[in-house]
Amino acid sequence: MPTEKLETVDAFIVFDLADAPESVGIVRSARKILPGGASDLARSLTYAFATFEMRRSGASAGINAVDDDRADAVAKFTAEIAPMVGSGRFLPEPGTRVPRAALESVADADPRAAVGDVADQAAVAGVVAAAAQASGGLDGRTAAIEGSGPICDALKAAVEDRGATMVEMNGQADVLFAGSKMGAINHTMAEQLQVGTLVPYAPIPVTARALAILSRAGTTVIPDFISTAGSLFAWWPSGDLTPEAIAADAAAKITASLEEIADHPDGLFLAAAYRAESFLATWQEALPFGRPLAS
Repeated sequence: MPTEKLETVDAFIVFDLADAPESVGIVRSARKILPGGASDLARSLTYAFATFEMRRSGASAGINAVDDDRADAVAKFTAEIAPMVGSGRFLPEPGTRVPRAALESVADADPRAAVGDVADQAAVAGVVAAAAQASGGLDGRTAAIEGSGPICDALKAAVEDRGATMVEMNGQADVLFAGSKMGAINHTMAEQLQVGTLVPYAPIPVTARALAILSRAGTTVIPDFISTAGSLFAWWPSGDLTPEAIAADAAAKITASLEEIADHPDGLFLAAAYRAESFLATWQEALPFGRPLAS
């Protein structure tokens, strides 16, 4: 997994697939961003692209800066990556301490059809569609959300519109949405959960040990690289380009993707990984090492 260090600022970009024509990824900033976490985020998006047969790669960037220096560091970062954005080599998405407004200087160069609100709407539609498919419908179900913020607020409204009742995050619910951070659902938390379906709304919230525990307990765990893939259909849409149509398309494709593997004897995660890797093998000489799960 190639890592490229920037010249004008203490920052790096991890590219999951070196020869991909386009790479997309989250940009995060903190005093010290570790390449390992960035690699995990990139891998999740690579598998999302592969699931929907898109020859693109995940990527992830880290900007090392303290609060007082962050605005200047981000400005230097966006100035240096501008040629990459114009060519599609690296297309940035907002992440921890790097809001979308901080990426506005490269927005005009971004070749994607829609980012921001339209992509966010498609992302929420995809998460809700995944939850509905895996749980047999949301009407009459109880649902809880791990985490907070705008996407959680949007999820809450969308889930309630589907007839579900929101409950507190107390470990018991028909459906649990998770994604506050990488590895938010670890083995300790997994042992306390009594949920029918766990649906990621952000990349890799579930650790490998937690997946094993939840699977043994009978919880259906949606692969994050499927449930979080709604934005892909806004970035590169087909057909009607209205926000409503893009969201509906994302929901339909994510639903169909899960239906295809619903009865696989090895479970959803492995079935989804096999399918993504099968597509990757059609254009990569070697598969990337490691599947998208938090450590």
